[in-house]
Amino acid sequence: MTPILAADSLGDFVDRWSDEALASIVVLVGAVLIWWVFRRVGRKTVNRMISRRGDDAAGTDDVQRINTLWRVLQTVVAVLIVVTVGLTIMMIWGLPIGPLVAVGGAVGVAVGFGAQGFVRDVIAGFLIVAEHQYSIGDVVRIADVSGEVQTIRLRTTVLRDLDGNVHHVPNGAITVASNYTQEYSQVVVDVAIAYDQDIDEAIAVIGDEAGQFAADPEWEASFMDAPQLLGVDALGESSVKVRVLLRVDPDARWTSRREFLRRIKIRLDREGIEIPYQHLTVMVKGESPVAAADELSSPG
Repeated sequence: MTPILAADSLGDFVDRWSDEALASIVVLVGAVLIWWVFRRVGRKTVNRMISRRGDDAAGTDDVQRINTLWRVLQTVVAVLIVVTVGLTIMMIWGLPIGPLVAVGGAVGVAVGFGAQGFVRDVIAGFLIVAEHQYSIGDVVRIADVSGEVQTIRLRTTVLRDLDGNVHHVPNGAITVASNYTQEYSQVVVDVAIAYDQDIDEAIAVIGDEAGQFAADPEWEASFMDAPQLLGVDALGESSVKVRVLLRVDPDARWTSRREFLRRIKIRLDREGIEIPYQHLTVMVKGESPVAAADELSSPG
């Protein structure tokens, strides 16, 4: 009798739970199939996008950005699939999901309050990568810190400043990102000319030197457009400021400025055009200014 009862009990168990077990297996197989198709199609799409990028710095940065977004998307889809499968199987077996949802909601709220800074950083990092606000190698100013972008992570952006210091900036702290080297750079150079000089002659000399600079074979490739001579920009206390605008490749932003200033100094000296500088007059107590000047200038 016992084996028969055991067989009957096993049969009843199988009859009672076969539908639920079959439905659970179908859900699991369906989830695995969906994940496999998603990974396969997504990987092909990512590889196709990467193959279109070049091997230069911009292409390398785009590849990193695409891979970062792909990893984030995989994580999000995996979490959604696991949660959906878990809740579906619980419903199939008639398990109450209300308490679980309530507990999960409470835990989520607690974690949200405790890790809201982390969540904010991750969301901001995802948007920075997705919107391509700046790239590796760009010189930027974010959160009152300036430097070259070394790494872009979902939580932080790593910068290295001119002194070699490395700064880890939380992405959630970035409210304004100033990119100094995206696509092209504009170099604004103000050349000071003394008031007693012929300003029209000075402007002509500065414009001619800017044109020669852009036509130099060593620098020609760095210029995006011809230099623009904007003319007199301000009348200062001791000089007239002439403004020149250079639109150059981002990598030549600072080197082109230094080279142009060097060339302008040499050219103005050669043309006899004075760049104003501070003069120091020494007064000797008890003597007239003329006598004091004669005494200081005498060779003895």
